[in-house]
Amino acid sequence: MTPILETILPIFLVIFLGWGLSSLGKISGAVVEEVNRLVFYVAIPAMIFSKVARVPFHSHFHPVLALGVLACAGAAFFAGIFLVRLLRVPRPLAGTFVQSGFHGNLGYVGLAVAYYFLGESGFAEAGILAAFLMLLQNVLAVTALSLYAPAGGREMTPAWRLKKIAGNPVILSAGAGVLFSMSGLSLPVVADRFLGIVSGMALPTALLVIGASLSFSVLRENLKWAAAAGAVKLVFLPALGYALFTVLDFPPQAVLPGIILLAAPTATITRVMAGEMGGSASLASAAVSANTLFSAATYVFWLTVAG
Repeated sequence: MTPILETILPIFLVIFLGWGLSSLGKISGAVVEEVNRLVFYVAIPAMIFSKVARVPFHSHFHPVLALGVLACAGAAFFAGIFLVRLLRVPRPLAGTFVQSGFHGNLGYVGLAVAYYFLGESGFAEAGILAAFLMLLQNVLAVTALSLYAPAGGREMTPAWRLKKIAGNPVILSAGAGVLFSMSGLSLPVVADRFLGIVSGMALPTALLVIGASLSFSVLRENLKWAAAAGAVKLVFLPALGYALFTVLDFPPQAVLPGIILLAAPTATITRVMAGEMGGSASLASAAVSANTLFSAATYVFWLTVAG
């Protein structure tokens, strides 16, 4: 079995374990929500901070690669708006459709693939990149949903938008890790071991939560739009990144963290944002479920091509 399959299969087996436990009623929806908060606000931020803080920032951050990844995400945003007009996506679905095409699940899936495929050093590079990409994704997500928000809906003031972006614990932890890394300081032993213990539950629990959150019951009514958004997210976005980095003559090992993040399936947070901002929660659920499932195959493809 190739290293790629040895990376992808265990990750998605854990995801399907979560789905199976949820389907059998062994994990309730309330438990999933509580565990998701623990992962999102504690475990994943602890892991990102500890891994990024340990490495020399300047040797693990590549500005051109970061700009390329951000440019690709921006291109996917505009591609989604173009497809809304070309495919005549109904307005109530349009904002969620656009968001589902570029808003990737970096914290739970993308970083898990980076960690198990690239190791700690590659994970640290992906974590630094993810901080910048998450920031842009959140800005673009709020913009996309605002563009197609229903009349009379919630007023999304600049302060409200800033709170949504700045309050993201994954962004904050990555930013704090970058600052600590740049300082040249070392983590105290107690803090390092504490973060190591908390970090240990991050990826397995996150993958179980992803699986338990999958919902295929809404796929039938949203399959057409979920598939179109998936084509942008899982095919167009990483293909654009791969083409750009090939033209720039980046070595494969340098671009893999970026390709892994760009190829991540639609983020589960799209459902929450769609519900809060007048989008379509059902389309978001369908896109998350379908794209998470299909990303098992597309990850194998992109890691083979880019690696």
